[in-house]
Amino acid sequence: MSANSYEHLLPPSWKAQVTGWLAEDTPSFDYGGYVVGEVHREAFLFGKGNQTAVLAGRPFFTEVFAQLGCEVKWHLEEGETFEPIKHIATVRGKARHLLLGERIALNMLARCSGIATKSKRIKDLAVGYGYKGIIAGTRKTTPGFRLVEKYGMIVGGIDPHRHDLSSMIMLKDNHIWSSGSITAAIQQARAVGGFSLLLDVEVGSEAEADEAIEAGADIIMLDNIEGEHLVSVARKLKEKWAGKRKFLFETSGNITEANLQERAINDIDILSTSIVHQSVQHIDFSLKIQIPH
Repeated sequence: MSANSYEHLLPPSWKAQVTGWLAEDTPSFDYGGYVVGEVHREAFLFGKGNQTAVLAGRPFFTEVFAQLGCEVKWHLEEGETFEPIKHIATVRGKARHLLLGERIALNMLARCSGIATKSKRIKDLAVGYGYKGIIAGTRKTTPGFRLVEKYGMIVGGIDPHRHDLSSMIMLKDNHIWSSGSITAAIQQARAVGGFSLLLDVEVGSEAEADEAIEAGADIIMLDNIEGEHLVSVARKLKEKWAGKRKFLFETSGNITEANLQERAINDIDILSTSIVHQSVQHIDFSLKIQIPH
């Protein structure tokens, strides 16, 4: 394992999540396992589908089978692209244990690899358009599965954005409406958040962005501002506050592959989008037990 393995990012709690997946999938009797018994078998993991894909989720896949007493030998590195049909790994163990882990491992790998594949595609497209800023995901992740989805974004080469409510202060329209104003919301957040947390404020107009900058926001999210108006607002405010305030501009909302080129402009520092993890096409994998010869 290399010194910079993606697995080393994972928190101490991650293996307990895998244990939970196994408990959820077999809460009582394993009738199919009774049928196949404990004869030792070898199974091949194949990457299928009809597109070039990025492999992501190896640690989780391996841990599913490790907890079942099986051994996984990988034939492809994490983050490596492959063309279908590809023999990606070999899993060895008792037949009923292979089948206990099969669907959990495949479902996880399909989604994680789908997110990594889409993340890489969006980043590659943006770079191809000349964009030099940050491509990021969002916090619109699946409850209970966020770790895997954020991991897939990282393997795909993009920024995962904030992981939870505690890792960055983000003030959106509901926070601002409840506080009375952008300035009031920022002041209240700064009073408890301290110096170590970045403060990201969502705005819907040039005037709101100007107020957020003046109040000391670190990141200004220009939500659903598009086209020439987006360029105009970003350039005008960067010129106005040059040498007076340090901040980044973020654009988010309604980003698609079709309009990515007009949104990926270098006046904007961060382009955050949920298209890299919401409703992504999963990558098709299968695990086939081999007939002994």
